[in-house]
Amino acid sequence: MLPLTYASENETNVIKKVGGKPEIKKHLEDMGFVSGALISVVSVSNGNLIVNIKNTKVALDKELAAKIMI
Repeated sequence: MLPLTYASENETNVIKKVGGKPEIKKHLEDMGFVSGALISVVSVSNGNLIVNIKNTKVALDKELAAKIMI
């Protein structure tokens, strides 16, 4: 398992685990970041990511992205 921050652009990955404090984990899960979901990185800027999950583009800062394991 690797943090989402290590994913290559335009490569589809499967979320294995979402970590962090309970409130952070709930926030990410409410946005669709759950185990088994497909995710792909659209672009990276200064470590921050724009990802495509469930046909929706979402911006994540590098700290949140590091809590999502692929």
